[in-house]
Formats: sequence, structure tokens, C-alpha cells
Amino acid sequence: AAERRFKLYGQIANGIAIGFLAVLLFSIASKSASAFSRHMLVLTIDQPDLSARGDLAVTDLNLAVRNELVEAFPEIADDRTARIDLFGLTTRLAVLPLTKSAAENPVLFEAPIEARFAVSDDLDLYLKNDFRTHRTVEVGRAGRLSGTRSGTFRVTDAGPDGFETFQSFLEDQSEPRTDILISLQGVWFELGAISGAALELQHLAGALPPLGELGGTQIDAVLLPSVGDNRKVSNRQIAYTMLLKQRGMIEKRFNQTLFTNSDSTYPELAGTAAALIGSLFTMLITALFAIPVGIFAAVYLEEFAKKSLITNIIEVNINNLAAVPSIIFGLLGAAVFLNTLGLPRSVPLVGGLVLGLLVLPTIIIASRAALQSVPPSVRDAALGLGASHSQAVFHHVLPLAAPGILTGAIIAMARALGETAPLLLIGLVAFISEVPRAPNDEATVLPVLIYKWFSGAERAWEPMTAAVIIILLTILVAMNLVAVLLRRRFER
Repeated sequence: AAERRFKLYGQIANGIAIGFLAVLLFSIASKSASAFSRHMLVLTIDQPDLSARGDLAVTDLNLAVRNELVEAFPEIADDRTARIDLFGLTTRLAVLPLTKSAAENPVLFEAPIEARFAVSDDLDLYLKNDFRTHRTVEVGRAGRLSGTRSGTFRVTDAGPDGFETFQSFLEDQSEPRTDILISLQGVWFELGAISGAALELQHLAGALPPLGELGGTQIDAVLLPSVGDNRKVSNRQIAYTMLLKQRGMIEKRFNQTLFTNSDSTYPELAGTAAALIGSLFTMLITALFAIPVGIFAAVYLEEFAKKSLITNIIEVNINNLAAVPSIIFGLLGAAVFLNTLGLPRSVPLVGGLVLGLLVLPTIIIASRAALQSVPPSVRDAALGLGASHSQAVFHHVLPLAAPGILTGAIIAMARALGETAPLLLIGLVAFISEVPRAPNDEATVLPVLIYKWFSGAERAWEPMTAAVIIILLTILVAMNLVAVLLRRRFER
């Protein structure tokens, strides 16, 4: 009975651990799902002049984009407020990929081109989340459309109902009051009020139909999930978006810029390329420094060093260093590599050296444990057959201990990949807009990028941060899987 209870306790403990892990992964995955796709605005740019460089090229191309948007909605050409809302569908720097393509291959832009520009982060989130909750209901049939002195419009009901059914529907709604958009002959209005048998409307988007009799055209209402004061996307921008979607000018695509772009102040343009390459360079320096030094230190302490007070002190300090908080190694790196040696800040070279010092005790301890696991009879047999001490260690003991050493080294590298605190102290938190090409170029790493994006004020940074966490977890799982496979492959 005691054994059954103990077994049950173990199963409960495993279940609790797996449950928390599942909740964590589901939470991160659900938040990151929207970051792997994005909405693009599709426009045909008529022979853009991209001969300029830098900010001038960005300005010229933005002007071309705005001209195309105004051509899509010519009725707002003289309405400054409406044009501001229209131009807010995308950001100024959304044209950067096109300017880079023009610089690399100008021949592609000698004729009109179909270009895609990332919509603003607020609109992208609205299309992914709130747009799905739109409710469309029938209002009635349009009788007559007329204008008012205040600039609004009034449409009457063509039937005897007088929009009473629609009014009753609105009164029966248990949800809080929301904004309502009205669709009439492909034109979008905002519902102001229902006055008797007439709707008071404010024009939003689309070419106005002629005033007068409308011949019983169907009127539809779209109930938005919130009021305009509680969101950053205006009702007019929602109307523009619905018209553009109907015309096929907004499409949803895989967010490849998440992996190809560097960091940006705009969430819709930000990517992890600089952080990925920076992490690669940092891990490369860490591996080149820590793994050979750790393995040879372990071999010396375990196989060659004589037991003495000095070796005992070294062993105690190695074990203690493995438990030192990582931020202490950051302080050490800042003091030695930056202040004393004068190495540059914010470069993977310094980051790799700091992380190498951090994981060096772990590699030494794991390597010594692997060497201790080799049976003494292997050493005795090699020495008995005439091998020297070095030959016995490097030809027989070390190959048998290699799986354990590799496993310890990879797990130590996985720990280094997830460290943030020591890298913050040596400046790897810098904003990096270009992908580093060498270990001595300014860079950042994935954990620091997570910290930076998580502190962003805009709502779009939340799914972006979760996406980077998923990328980092994928790399860590892959590294641990490689450790397991190598151990099984080389075990003898």
C-alpha cells in the first residue's frame, strides 16, 4: 500500500508539472499566433522615381503611395481630415523594402509595379481580432437619400416599417452600446441616430450615390465590437478597410519579415534577423572559448592533477562559480573586457566571452562527471598493454566519456543562449537596425530582444514578443534534442 501511494504521489507530481508546462506553452502560442501573419496593402505604383537615395527616396515613394490611395477614393481629395485617416492605414517606413529592392535591381521598376506595403500595427491587430466579431444585420430598404445643412445625410425607409424592426433589434441588444456602420450601394456611412422613419448618417467612404430616390436598395448595418473612443482605428478607417478588402487591395500573408527584418520602432516592420545572427555569433564565440577550455580543464583535474590543497581549492571554487548569479558575470565582463581591455560595447565578441565564463564551470563539472563514469578497468587495461598515461586518457577514456561531455556542453550552451542579465550590462540591449556581419559588429540577441519588445508601449509588441519566445524555445528544444541524439549515437 505504501508503494502504491508513493507511485500515486509521483504521478500527481508529474501531472502537475506537465499541466503547468502545457498552460505556459498554450499561453505563449495563443498570443504569438497573430505575429506570424500580417495584412498587406496592395497598390500599383506607376513608374515610381526611385533614383534618389535615403530619406528622399522614402519621401518620394510615400508620395506615390498616397497618390494611389487618393485615386482609390477620389471623393476625399479635398477633405483633409479624411485624407489623414486614409494615409494612416500604413506607416511612412512601410516603403523601405521597396526602396531597398530598387537599389539592388533598378530594372524591375522601369514599368508600373504591384507593390505590397504593411498596414499599420493597430489596423493589423483590428483585422486579426476585432474584425472577426463584426455583426451584419439587415436594416430595410432605402427610399430616398437627401442631404442636410449640417453636412450629414438622411435616408428614409421605402416600406411601411419605418425601420421599427431595426430599432427593436437595437433595443433588445444586451451588449454595451457600439458604433454602427451603414452600407448603402457600396458606400459606407456612420449611423448618427434614427429619427422617426429616417436614418441620420455621416458619410465615411465610397463615392456618394445621387441624391433622390434609391428604388428600394438594401440597407445593411455592421455592428462594431467597440466604440471609436476605445480603439486606435477610427470608424472611417474601418470603412476604408472594408472597401479595400472588397476590391482585393488588402490581403493576409505569412509574416516573413519576422525572420528577414532587423529591429524597428514600428512593430509591423520589426524582425528578428539581427538578433538571430547576433545570437549565432555570440554562441559561436562562447563555444570556441568555453568548450575546449572546459574539457581540457576537466581532463587535467580528473586525470593528471595530483590531489593537493591547491587542486581542492580549485575544485571548490569551480563548484561555487556554477551557482553564482549570472549578473555577476556581467559585472565581471564589463570590468575586464570593456573597462580594462577596452573592447567595444554591444558586440557578440564580448557577449560570447562573458557567456563563456558563465558556462565554463558547468562544462567542467559535466566533463569531470563523464570522465568519472568510465570504469577504472579501461585505464588499467590500457596501461597494462603498454600505453602511456596520455595515450590511455586520450585514446580510451576520453572517447568513452565523449557522449556525456557533449551532452553537458550542449546543455551549457542552451543555458547561455537564454541568458539576458549579463548581456544587458555589456550593452547588447542597443537598438540594431542592420544585420551584423561579423562578431565585432554591433548586435543584439534573442533574450535581450524579448526584454526590449516586452517593454514596448504599443499593443502590437505583445504578440511579437510571444513569437520571439516561440523561436527561442524552438532553438532550445532543438539543442536539447541534439544532445540526446548525440548521447545515444556515441554511447558504447
